[in-house]
Amino acid sequence: MKFSEMPYTRVDIEKLSEDFDRLMQEFDAAESGEEQFAVHQKYYKLTDHVSTLFTIAEIRQNIDVTDEFYSREKDYYDKYMPVYENLVVEYQKKLFHSRFRPWLEAKIGPVAFKNMELAMRSVKPELVDLMQEENTLTTRYNKILASAQIPWDGEILNLSLMSPYLCHRERDVRKAAWEKYTAFFVENQEEIEDIYDRLVKNRTRQAEKIGYDNYLPLGYDRMRRNDYDRDMIESFRGQVRRDLVPFAEMLHERRRTRLGLSSLHYYDEGVFFAQGNPVPLGTPSDILDAGRRMYRELSVQTGEFMDFMCENELFDVLGRKKKKTGGYMTYLPDYHAPFIFANFNGTNGDVDVITHECGHAFQGYLSGQDPIREHSDITMETAETHSMSMEFFTEPWMDYFFGDRADDYVKMHFEDSVIFVPYGTMVDEFQDIIYSNPGLSPAARNEVWRDLERQYRPHMDYSGNSCFEQGRFWQKQHHIFNLPLYYIDYCIASVDALQYKSWMDRDYKGAWESYMKLCRLSASKFFTALIEDAGLNNPFEDGCIRHVTAGLEKNL
Repeated sequence: MKFSEMPYTRVDIEKLSEDFDRLMQEFDAAESGEEQFAVHQKYYKLTDHVSTLFTIAEIRQNIDVTDEFYSREKDYYDKYMPVYENLVVEYQKKLFHSRFRPWLEAKIGPVAFKNMELAMRSVKPELVDLMQEENTLTTRYNKILASAQIPWDGEILNLSLMSPYLCHRERDVRKAAWEKYTAFFVENQEEIEDIYDRLVKNRTRQAEKIGYDNYLPLGYDRMRRNDYDRDMIESFRGQVRRDLVPFAEMLHERRRTRLGLSSLHYYDEGVFFAQGNPVPLGTPSDILDAGRRMYRELSVQTGEFMDFMCENELFDVLGRKKKKTGGYMTYLPDYHAPFIFANFNGTNGDVDVITHECGHAFQGYLSGQDPIREHSDITMETAETHSMSMEFFTEPWMDYFFGDRADDYVKMHFEDSVIFVPYGTMVDEFQDIIYSNPGLSPAARNEVWRDLERQYRPHMDYSGNSCFEQGRFWQKQHHIFNLPLYYIDYCIASVDALQYKSWMDRDYKGAWESYMKLCRLSASKFFTALIEDAGLNNPFEDGCIRHVTAGLEKNL
């Protein structure tokens, strides 16, 4: 069904509670594992429908944040989604403690039961009020970002539409654009810092209420870190600082030379060529058409997937002034349909949507065919491995998007992929410090950020920009507000994707077969087992990043 034709009605939380009560009574009355699984299939149908309606409302509100009807729906779900999450956990407790647990675990898989354990630890009735407040605060932050009205060259632009000017080939233009962009955050500094202060304190209270010292263990449970812990992530960060930061800084130096600059300033970040970054050819429709052609040629499965997406209006990618910033892939279970939301703005980022977000969506399309729903519950580092690896697998078709500048795009994409990892790892360490020290003042948090930048991005020069010099660059990173502790998943996945990059340079067919296997495995195994089965090195093992970096240096 086309997205515009998908019907929507508000989820009735009282009726939903009654439905869950009946479901749990049926589950208790079942006399075998087979009978309990039959009840569990009814649970699939019920939760699929709730998820579909919630997602439709969320997408339509994101498409136009001023839409009064869907804004009210967003407020409703901010209030009642924690109630729903608790209903799900109450049902999962039945499954987890079933007297037929061995049969059910053999059917559904051990990963699913580990995820249930994490959910039972992290979603509790006594947290509902705080979870509702948390939702309200993140919605408030997103509305601030979406409300940006930046005067530029006779127009009023939002943050997303400013992107082409932030990486403009003319240095004076991008400097002026960054000044305008920064002015928005200066204007809203007090409110943004207040929101984050409230979020940190809210999440800390949630953790303390269930017996934790701080938010980090609760956050790890909510991120479903079912296969690695904080110590392993700390070790990963150490590898990045030791083995990847020097390589990334060398790439920045190459970029500086290529740009013909005596030094790099913050407004030179994201610019790779003196003549400007390559930009996609044609209109947004042309980009989608090129993507359709590319995926048809890549494989039968990707061709079928892309046709399905285009024919059912499962892209909303045009940048508009009333649209939420950012981009994502989500899923509509009733229709077995991925959906991609983005803000095309005339930069190479538009093509990244067709590669990165479609990497997510392609895997979702494949896993949606699995009758065991829990196999779709992939953890985020696995999900980002699918998307970031697809960025590399599609490089042979970049001439469809960039014409004679395809090689420039491939070079830029490689360098950008490497230099992102120190930044993303820094975002994670920032959050680790903040939630370990929830009483820090806003000024102290900013100083934490600046100290980390000196370790992870020593080339950064913010002179002339007092906002960023004071350490407030992090306030534009919406993951820090909306998805605490998420960002390290991008970095772990980047190491996987860079391994695929080296592999496909040697043996594209073999690398693609491994990737397809990884996509189909979905969440049937834990992350480290998935990586091992796919033939990749474990990013948490000491020496992995050194090995990856050495291989990439040879290819330079």
